[in-house]
Amino acid sequence: MSAASRLVEPKTDPTQLGTIKAKQFSFWYGEKQALFDIDLAIHPRRITALIGPSGCGKSTFLRSINRLNELIPGTRKTGRLELDGAEVYDKGTDVVALRQRAGMVFQRWNPFPKSIYDNVAFGPRINGERNPGVLDEIVERSLRRAALWDEVRDRLQESALALSGGQQQRLCIARALANDPEVLLLDEPASALDPIATQKIEELLFELKGELTVVIVTHNLQQAARVSDNTAFFYLGRLVEYDSTERLFTRPREERTEAYVTGRFG
Repeated sequence: MSAASRLVEPKTDPTQLGTIKAKQFSFWYGEKQALFDIDLAIHPRRITALIGPSGCGKSTFLRSINRLNELIPGTRKTGRLELDGAEVYDKGTDVVALRQRAGMVFQRWNPFPKSIYDNVAFGPRINGERNPGVLDEIVERSLRRAALWDEVRDRLQESALALSGGQQQRLCIARALANDPEVLLLDEPASALDPIATQKIEELLFELKGELTVVIVTHNLQQAARVSDNTAFFYLGRLVEYDSTERLFTRPREERTEAYVTGRFG
């Protein structure tokens, strides 16, 4: 079986789906190197937080997992980055299928200027689903998984842009979930939200981790400590330390990690 095929037909053990491994992975934007020899194994069905100062490479690493960085001209990489044992940068990889399996939610919510229903149904329709009954089931299931169904069930044909910021962000999560991904990638998903909306997002992530792998970039150390099982600390494009969140925050092995989590720099 080719790497490309494996990316469409991954491992059969559902408890291991969403396993991510970087092996000596480096990344460049033109002449600027953003990541240096990253070795990192992200375990399935857990929440992994990527922390570090601005410009340290954590968002670059996150966006490398589903190759969104390739949309920027002049990028290149060395080393390996695997999803379920398959190299995601293999020349034969179906990138559309990869991005369905590793859905992305951005810092600023970005619903389409369509109805709530059409936002969630967008991915399945692109994949060829036309049965109205099936689409109805997907939309309801995805909105329920995103803890949004009860708030919008009577408003599905209204514009998504009429929702509050927190609701729009959960809608974007529902849109990603409609493709039934194995991995959910989130780049500071609550940084622009108020505390109540942030709490809802965090509670949602805690519920989702039993179903898929969650990787979250956050500048909020309290948030990383609250929601994640494991934490990776990046600094100047390098992975300084990776451990259970409890250990990394209370008994870090590296002086730079301790300085960052105690607020002495960053």
